[in-house]
Amino acid sequence: MYRDLTISVVIPCFNEEHGLRYVLEHMPEYVDEVVVVDNNSTDETARIGVEGGARVIFEGRKGYGSAYQAGLPAASGDIIATVDGDGTYPSHAIAGIVDEMLARGLDFVSASRFPLRNPLAMRRRNQLGNKVLTYAFRLLYWRWVADSQSGMWVFRRACLAQIQATHPGMAFSEEIKIEALQARGLRFGEVHIDYRERIGETKLFTWRDGWLNLLFLFERRLGRVARFARAAEAPVEAEPQKSGG
Repeated sequence: MYRDLTISVVIPCFNEEHGLRYVLEHMPEYVDEVVVVDNNSTDETARIGVEGGARVIFEGRKGYGSAYQAGLPAASGDIIATVDGDGTYPSHAIAGIVDEMLARGLDFVSASRFPLRNPLAMRRRNQLGNKVLTYAFRLLYWRWVADSQSGMWVFRRACLAQIQATHPGMAFSEEIKIEALQARGLRFGEVHIDYRERIGETKLFTWRDGWLNLLFLFERRLGRVARFARAAEAPVEAEPQKSGG
């Protein structure tokens, strides 16, 4: 518990036996619950999760987003935080983010990795891809964000009632931010973190995932515009006339 709030951490994992052990060993003591989502791992991810004191749930549908759609509703804390199983996102930063959340009256905080304190923590092509996607996010949604692709979020559990992110893949990371930004009454903010080099092999397909994320941004934005246009063009039914007499 931290500042009278219970804290849950959700970790999506696909073959992260090496990184997950490190992440669990360095989990802050104030964290009340850790939920590890085993997304069809073929290594010892599940065993390491159990041995590390986490509650392990299994999600058979493949994909980053699918793992979160199973893990986020399973978390019971007042505050839900997310980190990856590869050690890149600093769980020790959760307390500081909660402090910022409370001080600024926020409901949903996304942890920004940029500017990178350690340039070696991310490949140059990945840095370029993140810049392109973040600029596209800003232009399409008219909201300034520092890091549209961050996978570390800290938010009040009550936000889940207003967030309907359903993408099964990597685009879930940008979709959940769009949902939080567009949800009525939710206050969104960002806090800078120290992003680190990953432990173990990367699961990201840089060019494929980058193009799919960019496509999703356009499809979602244009789809919403099209829905508004159809609604505006829909014929208005005439009110029935009252008979005289």
